[in-house]
Amino acid sequence: MPHTQEQPTAGSRRPPRSRRARVAVLLSAVLVVAGAAYAVPAVALAGDVPPGTRVDGSDIGGLAPSEARSRLERDLGKRAATPLALVAAGRTVRLKPAELGLAFDAKATVDAALDGATTPAGIVRSFFGSRDLQPKVTVDEQRLTARLADLARDIDTKPREGGVRFRGLEPQAVQPRPGRTLDRDGAARAVRDAFAGKRGKVALTVRPLPPTVSAAEVRRVATTARAAVASPLTLTSGGRKTVLSRDQLAAGLRFTADGQGGLRPSYDASQVASTLEKALVDAGQRPKDASFKIVNGRPRVVAARAGRGIDVKALGEAIAAAVAAGTRSVDAPTTRTQPRVTTQAATKLGVKEKVSSFTTRYPCCAPRVTNIHTIADLVDGYVVRPGETFSLNGVVGKRDKARGFVEAPMILNNRFVDDVGGGVSQFTTTLFNAVFFGGFQDVQHTPHQYYISRYPAGRESTVSYPQPDFRWRNDSPYGVLIKTSYTDTSVTVDFWSTKRYDVESQSSPRYQVKPIETITETGKECIPMAGAEGFTIDVWRIFKQDGKVLRKQQFHTVYAPEPRLTCT
Repeated sequence: MPHTQEQPTAGSRRPPRSRRARVAVLLSAVLVVAGAAYAVPAVALAGDVPPGTRVDGSDIGGLAPSEARSRLERDLGKRAATPLALVAAGRTVRLKPAELGLAFDAKATVDAALDGATTPAGIVRSFFGSRDLQPKVTVDEQRLTARLADLARDIDTKPREGGVRFRGLEPQAVQPRPGRTLDRDGAARAVRDAFAGKRGKVALTVRPLPPTVSAAEVRRVATTARAAVASPLTLTSGGRKTVLSRDQLAAGLRFTADGQGGLRPSYDASQVASTLEKALVDAGQRPKDASFKIVNGRPRVVAARAGRGIDVKALGEAIAAAVAAGTRSVDAPTTRTQPRVTTQAATKLGVKEKVSSFTTRYPCCAPRVTNIHTIADLVDGYVVRPGETFSLNGVVGKRDKARGFVEAPMILNNRFVDDVGGGVSQFTTTLFNAVFFGGFQDVQHTPHQYYISRYPAGRESTVSYPQPDFRWRNDSPYGVLIKTSYTDTSVTVDFWSTKRYDVESQSSPRYQVKPIETITETGKECIPMAGAEGFTIDVWRIFKQDGKVLRKQQFHTVYAPEPRLTCT
């Protein structure tokens, strides 16, 4: 059959075969050239850090990975040793990164620099650009959290809730104050970012913590609180009755946050419980503390006994409820009560020797002498446990005629006045000096306004009820037995315990002396005053052991001049 050449139709305009071949060859050549353009530099750069790569100013471009790691470890090591300044709540704390659990990871940083280096884009950047990287950081989260928690303890403050307390019989508003807290999660982020970003100073966020009670609510309650102490409270128990005076009520009364944005009354009955117990519970039913008697110069334990006493917590709640309800009478709750010092505890207190003794003197037979003897009897045999704070007002309570106190002169508003219990400051001064020479901690003592010559200058204390009190703390590991004795012209306080120190007293000369003023007053209640110069004096308590001075404690006392008062 004869061969005929096919002719192209109108719808098929294919290029001649020679032209298609030329196009294919040209495309192949382009691809070969392009592949060579990529492959040659890719092979040349393979395994090295791309040129132009910097980490925190350290140029690692073109280095082998091991060389780049070594350079980073050297250069970044300087930063790793530089403290970060953490700033919060106006204070700055400088800490080394290692203390915060922070470190640089040179290997991870080099790996990041190598990532994508052989891609076309990476090749182009290597020839025509540069790259700045932040170093990779490792974080010991446990250490960072712990260190920020330490910092937070110095920064965090709880809000102070507002409230109302009393100064004398006058209510005093205690304004609320916000607290603050360190944002620990935010602080952790800020510290990590600052370390990685080369910032030496880190501002940490501190958030305010608002109180629950508003200042307006505090002011409102303060204006109405006076009614709570407008009259005494009557307390009853088992047919017995006594009165909680306005002063006693005000001394323990507070209006505190109720957790719901308001204030409610609360009452601390601990300071009056002993006094109320003596009035409301028969002596034969009350608990009796273990004590000691001195036999042939050595203390022997006198056994304790349990009994019925005031339930201090329940009494405080009952008085607070009465104040809230506006009632003026309370049933005083009692409970089975163990003695404060048990027989077994007394045997382990280390009461074995006399550690201090002090005596003061007075003229015989004045009414004040009766009060000195009465308060001495009430304190005699009292045992102060290790770590316990002794309060004279807490132990003795309000001086009253029912327990044998009588009217005698005392200083009130710059003048002598007659009051029940006047003169007991002589016993307080004697007790203070036993504390002083026993080496125990003075917590609260108040010198007389005027100097009284029968007392050692700068080493004496007054007392009244409920304030000023006389308090001292047994800061020894041993118990302290208080023994008292008296004659018609003197009173003595002995402390028995285990001796720790030899204590000496040293006084400055009197200085800033002020003259006596002479005045005349009239009235049947006027009591003459002899007059005495005012002056300032310093007294040092010197603690010694084995003849060596351990420390000195200064007492600074300023006496006003006592006027010479003539009554007409």
